[in-house]
Amino acid sequence: MLNLFITSKTRRKIITIYSKYPDYRVHVRGLAKVIKEDPGNVQRELARLEKIGYLKSAKQNNTKLYWANQSFVVFKELQSIVLKTQRRVAK
Repeated sequence: MLNLFITSKTRRKIITIYSKYPDYRVHVRGLAKVIKEDPGNVQRELARLEKIGYLKSAKQNNTKLYWANQSFVVFKELQSIVLKTQRRVAK
């Protein structure tokens, strides 16, 4: 059902990860490995999500880490939708 609202498969996977684990901090390649997507596509989607404020980032040594911005205007609502969708699929 989530695929009707969020058409990018990579973006959908990223939002799902950060909805389930909002405190998760990870770099591009680490996230790409977890969601089994190309790092280039992951980086592009992370940049888009950061630009709108859904994600925050910071440099740690030579690595840029990303995490969910839990104060994003619709973070809780989006998280609720994702979690409800995930429960529905699991049944």
